[in-house]
Amino acid sequence: MNPFAYRVGRMCAEDVDLAELADQAGTPLYVYSTAALRRRFEGFSGACPPGTLVAYSVKANGNLAVLKTLARLGAGADVVSSGELKRALAAGIPADKIVFSGVGKSAVEMRLALEAGIFQFNVESEPELETLNAVARDLGREAPVAIRVNPDVDAGTHAKITTGTADTKFGIPLDRAIQAYRHAARLEHLKVVGVDVHIGSQIHRLEPFEAACARLMELVRQLRNDGHEISRADIGGGLGIGYESGATVPDVQAYGRIANRLQSELGVALIAEPGRYIAAEAGLLLARVRYVKAGAAKTFAILDAGMNDLLRPALYGAYHEIVPVTEPGSGLASETYDIVGPVCETADLFASGRILPLLERGDLVAIMAAGAYGAAMSSAYNSRPPAAEVLVNGADWSVVRPRLSDDALVALDRLPAWLEG
Repeated sequence: MNPFAYRVGRMCAEDVDLAELADQAGTPLYVYSTAALRRRFEGFSGACPPGTLVAYSVKANGNLAVLKTLARLGAGADVVSSGELKRALAAGIPADKIVFSGVGKSAVEMRLALEAGIFQFNVESEPELETLNAVARDLGREAPVAIRVNPDVDAGTHAKITTGTADTKFGIPLDRAIQAYRHAARLEHLKVVGVDVHIGSQIHRLEPFEAACARLMELVRQLRNDGHEISRADIGGGLGIGYESGATVPDVQAYGRIANRLQSELGVALIAEPGRYIAAEAGLLLARVRYVKAGAAKTFAILDAGMNDLLRPALYGAYHEIVPVTEPGSGLASETYDIVGPVCETADLFASGRILPLLERGDLVAIMAAGAYGAAMSSAYNSRPPAAEVLVNGADWSVVRPRLSDDALVALDRLPAWLEG
């Protein structure tokens, strides 16, 4: 069942009419579906081997209501900052289901995570091993560690979201892994428990993932021969979705078979870190047409949402389907538009040359598959308060992040004493 579908000519989120929702909550507005979050999480976790820790990647969408929904389904969390750690804990995700990733963890963040009792740290460099050992020593604790290795596997995705090739900042090169593990084993306040690999995001083909898993399996065998007790394997996240109609999408069951083979051959507990796969299609960005402008060469539909609300098209050239909230009738006239926002940047472009039914001022459109890396990457550029967020559950809905007023946004700034008065 599609949680976003037309009913009697109007698009609904589950049982909530989006036009009525826009009238009550305003636009631009992120709308998330509880049913879609549940279906995607259960589909992913069901494909994984029994006992897999499905640590949802908080950076995709860290709204507390989204996290709480997933926590109730049994999700863990993959976090990359102290803020994400606190969000996960506040949403009720147990500390022993949280993994801390990222290349630049601070000593303060390490301390917070150790005090909380997280499941493991995914360490990405030798200096990080030293820092974590020192923090654990000061606390009189032992830090559970998996070292993230860089397998030099190209995921075949966008360059800005590729993480598994040798020229990226992520992980320790595979040919230095044995040395890094020996170093970690000598540090008294670290406990080496596993290995970690992550090759990137929006993966559409499983061959690169399978190749990375094969290299990880060989590494585990080498590490065990070297005396390390490797009991966990973190296989990362990155499964892609079909932003564009007809796009090739990975088969989650085939993904699960690769994970099952890895687990059965190595006898390890698995950790997976889906983010986009869970959240993207569970959300959309609802926007209203402010103006339709005839330019010299193009016709522009100017929305009240901008690149500060949804950055992906400007940052990555990403495609999002854009559809009218009122279902177009058969034979309705259409026009070719550039769909843009009000931000003072030429990059403020959601779609170029998009054919849509004739749009008029006040019409509502939905920018689809915006539940991941939408609100999470938003900003107040141009002093525009970011879009509010709503979670739908059947016929119920609730604002789960309110829209700041202009005055509230300005009030966040502070003047120094010499500028007062």
